[in-house]
Amino acid sequence: MATTKKPVNKLRKQKKNVGFWQSAWGSFTAWTVRVHFFKRLLLGFLALLILCISSMYGIAKWYMHAHKNEPLEIGATFVPDYARYFGLDAKKTYTAILDDLGVKTVRLVSYWDNIEREQGTYNFDELDWQFRMAEERGVKVSLALGLRQPRWPECHMPTWAEKMPANTWYEPLYKFIGSVVERYETSPALESYQLENEFFLSVFGICPDFNRDRLVHEYDLIKSLDPNHRLIVSMSNNAIGTPIGEPTPDQWAISVYKRVWDKTITRRYFEYPIPAWYYAFRAGFTEITRGRDSFIHELQTEPWIADPVGGIQDATIEEQDKTLDATKLKHRIQYGVATGMRKMDMWGAEFWYWRMVKHNDPSLWNTAKEKVAEANAGNEKLKAEGKLKIITDIIKE
Repeated sequence: MATTKKPVNKLRKQKKNVGFWQSAWGSFTAWTVRVHFFKRLLLGFLALLILCISSMYGIAKWYMHAHKNEPLEIGATFVPDYARYFGLDAKKTYTAILDDLGVKTVRLVSYWDNIEREQGTYNFDELDWQFRMAEERGVKVSLALGLRQPRWPECHMPTWAEKMPANTWYEPLYKFIGSVVERYETSPALESYQLENEFFLSVFGICPDFNRDRLVHEYDLIKSLDPNHRLIVSMSNNAIGTPIGEPTPDQWAISVYKRVWDKTITRRYFEYPIPAWYYAFRAGFTEITRGRDSFIHELQTEPWIADPVGGIQDATIEEQDKTLDATKLKHRIQYGVATGMRKMDMWGAEFWYWRMVKHNDPSLWNTAKEKVAEANAGNEKLKAEGKLKIITDIIKE
């Protein structure tokens, strides 16, 4: 007798052969689930990025609006040693900066190794005539203080102090800083102090010490000697970061460099693709989080020469122009204005003067002169309209 075979349940047999994802999610496969997951992750990241950029831009616009009626001060840094590097007469160079360039503010230096060549003996002659000339012209001075000040090697330590054991040179440094403050605090030209230029920047310069306690002690010392002048501390990175920790000065300073020689990867000149409003964001974020305004203490307005070439003086005019010619200088100053920060010290006035008197090329000098005149005229217009907002607040500790 023939037996009847029961029909096979094909669906049940199929189910035994399918994987977990198919049975759990129907038509979805493990691959499609992963794709959807990473799509959502990417969309979430893009949304977060857009939110961050929008917030940064919003802070930047707020900062620009809040400070728009303050005077636009385009000043310059002057270093006598740098003028002499170009074979220039320091006094003639400084006179041209004040009288012909037309700046109303200037940053000066007080190099420890120049003023105290022998321990306990101070020679202020050179800094005295710089202050005297500023006083005669009504030019305001921001005076650099401390071990680390603008221009190579950044830390200007006397030879006798270099020979001292670690940290034992602190006390002579404090005494020197106090002597500088006591000498110039009554000058009608003095507007502010700038303490320890980019103190924590360890990748540039020849500096033996980055001790925050020393920085705080110097800050407290200056404030105790002269609480009536603005005390500034500069941030230590050109492009990123915000100040943390002590001290909290009356004002923060930011350096802005745009076109540099990339010695690590490309081995060519590189332009930072950073919009001007980003620096307005940095200033605004610092003001929101630390309660202090910021300004540009070092706007790159001189060339950054390629490593194989050497210094600026060793480079051809064509090589110098690769990072700064008159057109680039004009755009750089406009970029500085576009950050919304209302004060900037241009970097390299000695170089422009050298190009003018030694190479018969006044294009850089005249460009800077034109932009300074525009800023001064704009301030006069705001003043005439009754809109000029003068900031005179000093933070009393």
